[in-house]
Parts: sequence; C-alpha cells; structure tokens
Amino acid sequence: MKRKHSPTIGLISLGCAKALVDSEGIMTRLSSEGYQFVEDYEDADLIIINTCGFINEAIEESLEAIADALQNNSKVIVTGCLGARKQTILDRHPEVLAIIGPDKPIELYNAIHNALSQPHKSIPQQEIKLTPDHYAYIKISEGCNHSCSYCIIPELRGKLKSRTLIDIQQEATKLVATGTKELIIVSQDTAAYGQDLNYKNGLMDLANMLAKFDCWIRFHYLYPYPVIDELLPLMASHQILPYLDVPLQHSNPRILSLMKRPAHTENMLERIQKWREICPNITIRSTFMVGFPGETNEEFEGLLSFLETAKIDRVGCFKYSPVEGAKANELPNQIPEEIKEERLEILMNLQTDISREKLSNKIGQKFKVLVDEVNDNSVIARTTGDSPEVDGNVIIETDQQLNPGDFVEVIITKSDEHDLYCIAAKIIK
Repeated sequence: MKRKHSPTIGLISLGCAKALVDSEGIMTRLSSEGYQFVEDYEDADLIIINTCGFINEAIEESLEAIADALQNNSKVIVTGCLGARKQTILDRHPEVLAIIGPDKPIELYNAIHNALSQPHKSIPQQEIKLTPDHYAYIKISEGCNHSCSYCIIPELRGKLKSRTLIDIQQEATKLVATGTKELIIVSQDTAAYGQDLNYKNGLMDLANMLAKFDCWIRFHYLYPYPVIDELLPLMASHQILPYLDVPLQHSNPRILSLMKRPAHTENMLERIQKWREICPNITIRSTFMVGFPGETNEEFEGLLSFLETAKIDRVGCFKYSPVEGAKANELPNQIPEEIKEERLEILMNLQTDISREKLSNKIGQKFKVLVDEVNDNSVIARTTGDSPEVDGNVIIETDQQLNPGDFVEVIITKSDEHDLYCIAAKIIK
C-alpha cells in the first residue's frame, strides 16, 4: 500500500519582527501536528501569508504577495495585520481560501485543518525559529493602548495584552540554554509592558530579570515615557545593551499633538543629552514621519534642525500614509505626495551625513562584535549598537575560522555611511 505523504505548507512572513515571531509560532504548532513546511510554493498543498497592514506600502506589498501565491497555488490562507481588513483583501483577491485576523490562532488552525487533511502522526513540539541560532526575538506583549491618529494598530491588534514575567523568563531560559547569544525584546509598545497586569513598574521588572542572563539583551520600540530613563543605569553597567530604540516620529509639539503621540511634551534634546551623560557609549535609534497633514515648511525645517543637534545614531523615516481608518485622514491640509517624497529625501540625506560622521569617529576604536554570517572573503558582524536587519554591520576581512554566534574583538580601520570595517579579529570565549 502506498504511504500518503504529510501535507505540505509554504509560509510567507511579511512585515516587522513582531510578525516574524507570530510566524515562528505558527510553524512550531503546525510542525508538531505533522505538517511539513516547504520553500517551493508550487509544490505546497497550502500557502499561508502572514501579512502587514501598517502603512499603504505594506498593504500593497501584502496584496502583491497574495497575488503571487495564488498564481502558484489554489489554496491560500491570509493572516496577520491585513487579515483584519477582510474586505480590502476580498476586493482584490476573492479567491483566497480564508482570511484570519492577527492573534486568532484557533480560527487560523481551524481554517488550515479544514483545507488540509490531518497528518497521520504528530511529533513532539520543537520550537522553530526563523532567525539564525545565535539571536532570537521575544515578543513580550500584543496590542497597544494608544490612539495615534495615523495608526490603526489598536484596531488591528487590540488593546495591550502583556505576557507574564514568568512566561517570558521561561522562554528566555530555553533560548539561552540552546545557545542563543542575543535576545531582542519586541512589542507594539515595550515601555508599557505590564500595565494591564497591574505591575507597578513592568518595564524595569522585565529589564532586571533579563539582565541576569549571560547574553546580549536589546530592547526595541520604547515610547519616550519617563520610565525608559530608568534603563540607562543598566545600560551604563552593561547589564543590558546600551541601545535605545525610541520612535519619536517628529520634533514639533504641534505635530506631535496632532499625531496624538504619548509624551509629546517631553524636551527630547535635554533627555538625549542626559542619556549620553549617563551612558556615553549609548546608541540611539529612532523613526520619524514626514508629510503629516498640516506639516509646514518651518516645522519640517525644525525637524531637520533637531536631527542636526541631536545627532541620533540610527534613523528610519517614512512618509505619512493615509491608511484607511486612521483619524489623521480627516485632518485638513493634506500634504501632496511629491512634497512628502522631497522631504523624505532631504531628511535621509542629512541623516546619511550624520551617520557617516559618527561612524568615522569609531575608526581606531576597539569593539566587541557578534558574528552573524561567514562568507568566502569576509565575515559580517554587529556591534552592540547594531540590531539585525535594521542597522549597520561590521565587515571583518580575515582568514580566521569564525562562525556565526562567535563574539569577536575588533579594531575599526575604516567606515562609510552605514558600516564599519576591520582587518583583524580576536575571538572572545
């Protein structure tokens, strides 16, 4: 009798690191049920697309990914953030098999079980990671309690739902025990962690707990609440990485108020100066938005002046996107697309100059770096100031036998606007 093969699934994960964590959970659960994951989507019995729906460009990317999947396969299930906008998907792709919103695992797995036969044999659950073995993302909460006028994340993901400290500690313990060298903490609003659980100071409880692990601890997505200032002593003492990811979005109080951003009245230049006084080797990362409705030339120039003064190490920028359902769409004085494009280019050109200058100051300095990738003629690594995928790299030109996950001591010999370079390395045990 011919033995039936286990049903095969292809998974496409789009968007941010938080979505990647969701994809890892989907693969872990389905693999334990006996399903097999394949990279060749034409041969897959089913394709799952974990979508992004944050801005219009991300929505379009998700819709195009669905179109590509449907060309290769008649069974496509859509989940993730855009899954909460069911009609948006159906208007373009009515033939998709099922559309499931984010954070609805029971609905998702029921849809998969209805589309595919159950495997004949389940296997013991083993955590599947989509990152290299030496680093991992830990998502500490879901959703957000804010109502930023340009954002629909609360509509897509719901209110803040934090995991317990014990749950996070158990996950971190397993990861470190299996060789993970860097834990990257992500959520929609990391600084608000534990508020829904009535933790008195959830962020610091979390940071102090994670600081006990013998690995790099990196925090992402910290809104500029006063509480994040309390992280600086832990950074200065190297208990957690001296890396502060604070999405500021703008520098002008009027624009920030229209955005309904939390802590919009904070004097960020003063705070940044204090952060650097407490922790001189801190790396500050932020994101900004240009072209928000009503943003004047003077307010945009003020943002440029802020960047010139603050000299933030890592900056991402995006144009205001009138995502369906966002309150800011109702504001007057919408900015023409060509002006948004122009402002984006001007800001990023300025930041390129700032980055080039800051990185050139690192020439001759010694750094501990973490190896990510080993190629024929070079090794790709990162400093404590570089988060994977979003920041720069350290390019090591060496004949030494290095491996991903190695900690290495290097001396920087040159730089450009994004990356650092060195020619020698010393492995740190």
